[in-house]
Amino acid sequence: MPLQVDWTGVFPAVPTQFHDDYSVNLDATREHVEALLDGGIHGLIMLGTIGENCSLSIEEKVAVLKMTVEVAKGRVPVLNGVAEFTTQAACDTAQRAEEVGVDGLMVMPGMVYNSDGRETANHFRTVAGATKLPIMCYNNPPVYRVDITPQMFQEMADVENLVCIKEASGDPRRVTDLFNALGDRYLIFSGLDDVALESIVLGCTGWVSGLVDAFPNENRLMWDAAMAGDYQRALEIYRWYTPMLHFDSHPKLVQYIKLTCAEMGYGTETVRAPRLPLVGEEREQVLQIVRDSVATRPT
Repeated sequence: MPLQVDWTGVFPAVPTQFHDDYSVNLDATREHVEALLDGGIHGLIMLGTIGENCSLSIEEKVAVLKMTVEVAKGRVPVLNGVAEFTTQAACDTAQRAEEVGVDGLMVMPGMVYNSDGRETANHFRTVAGATKLPIMCYNNPPVYRVDITPQMFQEMADVENLVCIKEASGDPRRVTDLFNALGDRYLIFSGLDDVALESIVLGCTGWVSGLVDAFPNENRLMWDAAMAGDYQRALEIYRWYTPMLHFDSHPKLVQYIKLTCAEMGYGTETVRAPRLPLVGEEREQVLQIVRDSVATRPT
């Protein structure tokens, strides 16, 4: 029997804030987490891609997680992103996160190396075996070049703490394929902002979102409308939102989303190299999309 968790709703993938000297700014990160909680989000994903996981040391990661657990106070689940180059490092990170008191993990395939199906399944099985925490498996083949297929999830169904799939292939057909292959064995979350409403209509009970970091109230409006079956209202908000939701599928999603958050008063656009802040025409184009959206935001 799989572990039972009550994960549902919108889980922001929260940015990690930095000082001007690129050290972790825990105070600013805390302020953003508190604002998201006030906005009615349902869970927190710390140290995912938008949290610049691979740019932080393990001690920095632990500090961010400790702060978040203290702020959340059990009100919503806190998940830690696990994005490491080796399976052993992923196990070590999972164990440190468990010691801190997080409620679950969002585990990515091993970074950089494009593992085949057997290797990918071994990675998830091994990380799951290193912790008692429930795990959301993050499938994002366009970015990580590793596809965790419905058949692979069928084969891993005996692993009790693999409980959820974050589906970010960008193809809504995969959502239905997952439900047809797996039934209710796993929770299915939408993992890409600009196919979120399609995924919700197809049965996803959660959404790991990036743009919610900048627009928690509007994001909640769309989610609540969809959950109430008011798809016309949800569609109106989605069409307003989509020019910004496309940021989540861009290679510079971290810079785009951090700049959007900064424009809306949440943190700064500072990122760690090799990422650099946006400049010139690219930066102005992002800001224009955000400002046009703000001028027509739903109420």
